[in-house]
Amino acid sequence: MSSTLPLSAAELVEQFKSRKLKVKSVVSDIFGHIKASEPKLNSFTALTEELAYQAADKMDAAYDKGDALPSPLAGVPISIKDNINIRGQKTTCCSAMLKDFVAPFDATVTQKVLAAGMVPVGKTNLDEFAMGSSTETSIFGTSRNPWDLARVPGGSSGGAAASVAAHQAFLALGSDTGGSIRQPAAYCGIVGIKPTYGRVSRFGLVAFASSLDQIGPLTKTVKDAALLLETICGHDVQDSTSADMPVPQFSAALGQDIKGMKIAIPKELSGDAISAPIAESLENAITFYKSQGAIVEWVSIESLKYAVPTYYIIAPAEASANLARFDGVRYGNRDRSSATLQAMIADSRGKGFGDEVKRRIVIGTYVLSSGYYDAYYLKAQKVRQLIKKDFMNLFQTYSAILMPTTPHPAFKVGEKINDPWSMYLEDISTIPANMAGLPALSVPSGVTNGLPIGLQIIGKPFDEATVLNLGHHLETQFNFHHRIPTGIQDLLK
Repeated sequence: MSSTLPLSAAELVEQFKSRKLKVKSVVSDIFGHIKASEPKLNSFTALTEELAYQAADKMDAAYDKGDALPSPLAGVPISIKDNINIRGQKTTCCSAMLKDFVAPFDATVTQKVLAAGMVPVGKTNLDEFAMGSSTETSIFGTSRNPWDLARVPGGSSGGAAASVAAHQAFLALGSDTGGSIRQPAAYCGIVGIKPTYGRVSRFGLVAFASSLDQIGPLTKTVKDAALLLETICGHDVQDSTSADMPVPQFSAALGQDIKGMKIAIPKELSGDAISAPIAESLENAITFYKSQGAIVEWVSIESLKYAVPTYYIIAPAEASANLARFDGVRYGNRDRSSATLQAMIADSRGKGFGDEVKRRIVIGTYVLSSGYYDAYYLKAQKVRQLIKKDFMNLFQTYSAILMPTTPHPAFKVGEKINDPWSMYLEDISTIPANMAGLPALSVPSGVTNGLPIGLQIIGKPFDEATVLNLGHHLETQFNFHHRIPTGIQDLLK
């Protein structure tokens, strides 16, 4: 297999500019590698070969002629999570409810990626309707972690993370509602960033929990993440929650001096709350940042202990409302054997949704119901504001917050699927950033027993530049992105 596949996206573009590599030849190598590795990984739900080769030919022509390039990532192969629309392609959300749905329009992020000259190679696997932490609830089967095929790649963007880690794509777009970009990024040894809520348009993303969802990059390096984020950010009139904010050149912030910068570490997500290897990785990061002149201090954020239970009231409530549209009448799965309209709706939803989706719909409907709304949903919203207030108070003193991305490395397939609460706790470190709408980045920070681990950096609203810069500094200590995952080394020799 081509030795170019482990390159970062930025390194690949340099090869295109010098014409040492052609976009079409790299795309051909990518598809060859995907077809060889998919029986092991199951990262993709569908490939977009025709669209990819059309984009590759267009970019090769631009590079050959020396034309102005549409972006710094022109010609780079990218995978897109299968809950983000690509016009004319299926958007299934890995659910029987939408298994035959063809998107009639592009998501805004898809439009921007195509306009930037990137090459979409396929749609990636996910937990059904993005509800899960392991990619085990997909109707297409479980994706596998490229570092250990017996383990999960995380979720819900597990297929996207696996595709980048396994060098099936140089970049990926995922969505993050409670950690669905950052947790799989940590499990798979790559970079993942959830932008500030409203920074990236959600138009064309199938909604799970509308006040929490954000689209973001999964990449091999922080620089690649910065470049992709520059491309997909921006105000969108088609998304009423889109923030009308200028988009900085995030990549220009990388490498800036961090001397004197104050970084907080929550006591609540340390010690017994995390495994020993991750605790050691955190200590190493503290030592490193101090060596760079940063001031690192332990703090207490007491409201963090309420984040998971609060999330699992608010997110299911919003999911219950968002998924009400899937009734078998307008689109999606329809049970044609039912005798009445009411039975058809009930049967279509019963057969179209999987167990985890049903569980969250039931929870969400319950907490929104008469007599329980004030006791559960309204109280959860008040706690959410308390969590956000605690973060904002902290940011009056500190520039960023450092914590583990996950409490431990990737777990084995089947280990937690029958224990929902244990599965929900996989997002204990990532949920708070979604609750507060803050930017958060996961960066590889080491390996334990052959499995990657990651650390998370959370920043002030719309201060992705600082988050990325801190991540870039940490990344230089591990130089992780050229590594070949042990589970697929035989395919990339």
